[in-house]
Amino acid sequence: MRTDHELWENIGEGDERAFAELFNRYSSRTYSYAFYQLKDAVVCEQIVHDVFLTLWNNRSRLEVRSFSAYLKSAALYRVYKHIKASKVIPIDYQEDVTAHHVTAAFSVRSEAVDQFEYDDIRHRLNTYLDFLPKRCREIFVLSREKSMSNEEIADQLGISKRTVENQLTYALRHLRSSFKEVSVLFVILKTLSGS
Repeated sequence: MRTDHELWENIGEGDERAFAELFNRYSSRTYSYAFYQLKDAVVCEQIVHDVFLTLWNNRSRLEVRSFSAYLKSAALYRVYKHIKASKVIPIDYQEDVTAHHVTAAFSVRSEAVDQFEYDDIRHRLNTYLDFLPKRCREIFVLSREKSMSNEEIADQLGISKRTVENQLTYALRHLRSSFKEVSVLFVILKTLSGS
């Protein structure tokens, strides 16, 4: 049985059988990621189709190190887009409905979508951070999640401040290339820095 890496190399050369094997290996798992969030079989099947179609169409450009992580992120991203696109608030006409009730209903739905978006971004961030070298990831977490200064990190880890700065630069460059979405990266960095 071919490894994921071998399958991906073959897929890059246009091997449809390798793609079918990869699809059979991961489609049910990808479906489960989406169904856990949406509980809608038809939409989830479409999401799986879209995820794998995108994978095939971009096979010559994508660099996938972990199919499990990639497909989970891709599925959750499409789930989020589906929720956002179908974010319609049904309002039944009743004479005694006040603006407060409508505003409250919108607020609850909006908070749920915002939380889902935040969870999705956190998941994607953690996935990309897993690909960083251990020390680089540790420095990034201390800086962004623990809000430690470069000097404090250098003191705690027994390394130079310059090394801390270099590792943070490397981590941010990695995240920029991984996300390929400056606006999403900006949200992540603002969220983690607490600003």
